Amino acid sequence: MGIRRARAVVAGTVLVAMTLLGTALAPAGASTGSAGGGGGGYRPGAPGVGDDYFPNYGNGGYDVRHYLLKVAYDPATDRLTGVATISARATQNLSRFNLDFVGLTVRSIKVNGRSASWSRTDHELTVTPRHGLRKGRGFTTVVRYDGVPITQEIVIGPGFTLEAGFIHTDDGAIVAGQPEVAASWFPVNDHPIDKASYTFVVTAPAGLEVVANGRLLGRKRHGGTRTWLWHAPEPMASYLATVNIGEFDTRRYRTDDGLWMYDALDPDLFTEAVDPGDPASPTFGGIADDSLARQDEVLDFLEERFSRYPFSTGGGIVDDYDNLQFALETQTRPVYSKYFFTTPANGDSVVVHELAHQWFGDSVALAEWKHIWLNEGFAQYAEWLWSEEEGLGTAQELFDGYYAIPADDPFWSVVIGDPGPVFLFDSAVYFRGAMAVHALRLEVGDRDFFRILRAWTTRKAGGHGTIPQFIRLAERVSGEQLDDLFRVWLFTGSKPVLEAAAAAQAKTAPSVGMETMRR
Repeated sequence: MGIRRARAVVAGTVLVAMTLLGTALAPAGASTGSAGGGGGGYRPGAPGVGDDYFPNYGNGGYDVRHYLLKVAYDPATDRLTGVATISARATQNLSRFNLDFVGLTVRSIKVNGRSASWSRTDHELTVTPRHGLRKGRGFTTVVRYDGVPITQEIVIGPGFTLEAGFIHTDDGAIVAGQPEVAASWFPVNDHPIDKASYTFVVTAPAGLEVVANGRLLGRKRHGGTRTWLWHAPEPMASYLATVNIGEFDTRRYRTDDGLWMYDALDPDLFTEAVDPGDPASPTFGGIADDSLARQDEVLDFLEERFSRYPFSTGGGIVDDYDNLQFALETQTRPVYSKYFFTTPANGDSVVVHELAHQWFGDSVALAEWKHIWLNEGFAQYAEWLWSEEEGLGTAQELFDGYYAIPADDPFWSVVIGDPGPVFLFDSAVYFRGAMAVHALRLEVGDRDFFRILRAWTTRKAGGHGTIPQFIRLAERVSGEQLDDLFRVWLFTGSKPVLEAAAAAQAKTAPSVGMETMRR
């Protein structure tokens, strides 16, 4: 089993953050500053990073190092007031640069302490500093803003969407969704290619809890409100940043290997029966609590197959909000819909899925959204490995079950290695994705298969990956030519042909149902 120890937080960062805990949000005065920053070889940063699916997501010309997000939220009015301090480095001589920002009202912007001018479209906030920003130099942008954050939707298939983004609940808020969520509540370079560390200073009514990524460093009451300080030191893709506000029962503990864990469950879950018509029915909260209690065991299981757990803390968040219909691998602390916790097996399985994402998707982030198989195929396959471990069905049996789906079913028409934005979260990406992983395992054998997983999660830790990079690594580790395998399983929109003996083993296909909501 792997050894997991909490990493030290830089002392200077802690001291600065603790100071912020006692600082209220200052009034936000509108200012447009004065235009400037042009000429002398300086040019605007690109309004997108060039993602094939979402060309306007993210921005060019700079690299964010850290976000300090000071926000106050009032559930009674749904109003959020924020000050975002963005520490970045210019990657070109910048005359102006963009941030992704949706809906909220900008009150003022300063770059390196001086007022800057800005303009806006529906998605882009364009900032023009007084003076150009030189390539290689660090700069700091402070944006003051407020308003009611909009709730967005995840498209998981033609005509099928789920509520996501900044979700207003009965007593607070949940922040979860992909591919776009961060821009709805803070100005951001909103693409996984630009990871950064985060500090959250969140003020909410004193009777509520605030749960975010990373470690809780402190909290302080100010009359009827309380300010919470969370710090996430490891670089994180923007869609993985989360702040959850509401009534939660919290549990803070260490695993046997010393990893700090922080779980938060809505207390209403413990009074809501999975089957209201059955007096003996368990509650959502009881099942969720038991599944989260197995996280230490699950992390050990995944470490044995992947590599050392890549972060300094862990845990999970389960809210009772009825319209939360998915789970998301928000870094270090996944957010779960209560509807996954209908049986112990289902609850354990979704925990395995989201914790597997801490390696596949969080530590090793996708470089473009078209490489989503690297996230979902491997997280789904981790569930199949866990099923083997629990004696609930082998990976081969699960593979055979899905292979029994008829060849004319739309399940086989999605090209999972390049599904397009509409089918990005289609069930085929998950289950055919896991089948592709299993096909690789059968082709190279267990020894090389698990060597490939360890090499990928170790060499790419903290960075990004693409499908072509994964294929090259798999070929180097195994010594085999795998182009045909991946062409058939990732880049063909039809049912792969298996040997007759293997096909004859196929059993009745499992239901695809709720799994499609799993992020």
